[in-house]
Amino acid sequence: RLELLTQIARCEGLQRRFADAHDTLDTVEPLLADASPRPRLRYFLERGRVWNSSGNPAEARPLFAQAWEEGNSAGEDDLAVDAAHMVAIVEQGEAALEWNEKAYQLAQQSSNPTARRWIGSLTNNIGWTWHTLGDYDQALRYFQRNVEWHTEMGSSEGLMIAQWCVARTLRSLGRTEEALAMQQQLQHDRTERGLAP
Repeated sequence: RLELLTQIARCEGLQRRFADAHDTLDTVEPLLADASPRPRLRYFLERGRVWNSSGNPAEARPLFAQAWEEGNSAGEDDLAVDAAHMVAIVEQGEAALEWNEKAYQLAQQSSNPTARRWIGSLTNNIGWTWHTLGDYDQALRYFQRNVEWHTEMGSSEGLMIAQWCVARTLRSLGRTEEALAMQQQLQHDRTERGLAP
């Protein structure tokens, strides 16, 4: 029941009904002392998300960090990865990169399939962080890992996005002919599949 309530709060937050989300989480909070790890972790994550989405990242960060610590301690890899990725969202630059790397390492090492599903998103996030920091070689490495991951997973739409990121980074590296060839191939592939250009 507690875990379900946290997910109702998440839906309320996504609807930008932040006061309702906080009210729902206020119902959960006093019952957490005797709860198992998952409802506690979900509570920290969803309270943090509500704070972050409502423009209060400083309130959100300690909740995400607590979910990371407790998730690791409890062996709840999927929620710990989620927590680290959320810390990265509220951080900037090098600090965001460090937290995305923590999430990525845990996702890679985990035997939990839900945790491992984060690998695609995390390699994309890390690639863009490196790109923003101006290290295009590192960005390219992560975007290429993302292509490999989506190829292994058989994720065709995700693969096209990952390939676009590689091409975009090649352009940043001044390798415009390679970038153009990749983008033209992607456009051709989308047209062949009946997708909008």
